[in-house]
Amino acid sequence: MENSNTYTKIYSGNQVSVILLKGLLEDAKIGVIEKNEQRSGVIAGFSGGTDSTISLSVREFDIEKAKNIVSNFNSQKGD
Repeated sequence: MENSNTYTKIYSGNQVSVILLKGLLEDAKIGVIEKNEQRSGVIAGFSGGTDSTISLSVREFDIEKAKNIVSNFNSQKGD
């Protein structure tokens, strides 16, 4: 039995792309964890970072379904 608490990073990008993709994944009933390294650094008193410091992770058992959504998303936006 797979561990439902194991998450895998499936995407990193800028804030707008992450918001749009997160919405698509949630519409497909896929649980998502968003990790924003830049925001975490600012809270800790550091500055800097890049646009791609925001990432999305999904549970292992949702990975194949999520990969299809990410692939379609990337092809529509030209990545």
